[in-house]
Amino acid sequence: MRTHLTAAAAGFLLLAGIGAAAADTVVIQPEQETVIKEYVKKKPLASVKLPGVELNIGTALPDTVELHEVPNVKYRYTVIDNQTVIVDPDTRKVIKIIQ
Repeated sequence: MRTHLTAAAAGFLLLAGIGAAAADTVVIQPEQETVIKEYVKKKPLASVKLPGVELNIGTALPDTVELHEVPNVKYRYTVIDNQTVIVDPDTRKVIKIIQ
């Protein structure tokens, strides 16, 4: 009986961890993404180099990187290593890399 409870508890903790990880995922609505892409094209920025930082979804950018506003959108953008990235200003994490 104790083995079954331990396995059930482990399974629950595993599922709770998956739920917590999924909660960190930010989804940009298609309308917002269109607004951001159009704004970025109109307001290009100089690219910033970040040696030693691998740029991926979820990468937290250092405070030294300036984030730029997009009117009427929560998210910010910047250009790193010639890639435009959308950033959550609350966490400074990259949520989208615009191709």
